[in-house]
Amino acid sequence: DGRRVHVIERDMREPERIMGEVMQPGGRFMLSKLGLQDCLEGIDAQKLTGLAVYKDGKEGVLPFPVENNTFPYEPSARSFHNGRLVQRLRQRASSLPNVHVEEGTVKSLIEEKGVIKGVIYKNTTACQETTAFAPLTVVCDGCYSNLRRSLVDSTEEVHTYMVGYITRNSQLYDPKSLHLILSRPMVCIMYQTSSDEVRCIAEIPADSVPSMANGEMSTFLKESMAPQIPIQLREIFIKGINDGASMKVVPTKSMSATLSEKKGVIVLGDAFNMRHPIIASGMMPLENLANVTQVSQVIKNFNDIRKPMSATVNTLGDAFSQVLVASKDEAKEAMRQGCYDYLCSGGFRTSGLMALLGGMNPRPLSLVLHIFGITFTSIGHLLSPFPTPLRIWHSLRLFVSTMKMLGHHIKVEGARQMLYPESTPMYHRRYMAATALQLNDDKSVLFIAAATSGRGNKITL
Repeated sequence: DGRRVHVIERDMREPERIMGEVMQPGGRFMLSKLGLQDCLEGIDAQKLTGLAVYKDGKEGVLPFPVENNTFPYEPSARSFHNGRLVQRLRQRASSLPNVHVEEGTVKSLIEEKGVIKGVIYKNTTACQETTAFAPLTVVCDGCYSNLRRSLVDSTEEVHTYMVGYITRNSQLYDPKSLHLILSRPMVCIMYQTSSDEVRCIAEIPADSVPSMANGEMSTFLKESMAPQIPIQLREIFIKGINDGASMKVVPTKSMSATLSEKKGVIVLGDAFNMRHPIIASGMMPLENLANVTQVSQVIKNFNDIRKPMSATVNTLGDAFSQVLVASKDEAKEAMRQGCYDYLCSGGFRTSGLMALLGGMNPRPLSLVLHIFGITFTSIGHLLSPFPTPLRIWHSLRLFVSTMKMLGHHIKVEGARQMLYPESTPMYHRRYMAATALQLNDDKSVLFIAAATSGRGNKITL
């Protein structure tokens, strides 16, 4: 938009993460609308055409739907080193004459009568605190945000942990698929992060995370998880452990989106909304940022536009994180099997779910229909070959569990947004129209606070 931007990042070094390494087709479409698609070039990003799912010796290949003419972009994802993409985005921002990038740590927000006016931050080079002011502050300092608590009353929940490492000098037998193994107790994931590196991830219950210090984690992965990995993937999974690959353990968090009541500020990214990372997933034009009332209305409009997609992926992430967990409960295990069978059944079922997973379909009602489809497929397993009182009871429990999960998201995301999303068909069109609008020559000042490492921030003045 030609606005003057001052970026403050806590650490300008290339970050190392095991999350945010897959960009779905919907994400690539949004990146292209911002004119940033070239940031995926030159980082050895790998093309992903779909998902390969494994369960009990069986395999299903789920491609992204190519017949969806409403999605004006090649239906493929990209996997890459997250830090490389971050560096490319930083370089792109620094190349703009109206953007100044600085390394420093934001200490706190400056607030006057319920309006955020700017930040207090400490410059890394000068080692001194200073202030920066602007009509709009955008806070996006990650899942460990220490600015969020002063703006919204959102509660984050940790359900599981993920341990990840990279196996070097390796290539998967099917490098264009993200490989999802429905192992026990929880899933494993493998995909190419570069032409000769494979990311291996295992999800672990929060109450039983093996110790990294004494080697329990390596033993757990080799003795408990590796035997469940399909033979064509197992060698690469074990190789990384034997090579002493650096392991990282991170929590999987969920947190519903809550708009701040304070004016002059907007919260974005993981600081605003979190979902299970197994679901790898609008802008509004404004000329006068000094009008805090008008800014607040635009922020609300932005929230309405993002709701269909965010409600869809939030619900999908929660559903998958619950369904894919192995259990001795007959009803839950039937749901797990039903999910696998539904995903691998082909036709409308597979293409519909892959469109949702790939961020190609921002319609919550489509997801609700597929969730009921999985539920009834699972109930069919429970009642076969003939219904008994116990099987009928398990079926009722399974149905009630589905309704509770959907009811929770309808309450959190909003009944209108989930059941009557009037703005959904306009999602991409309204986004494109908003980004295409040209502002007049009198540019307003924009202020942004953000970070990639959890504490640092970007600001604009």
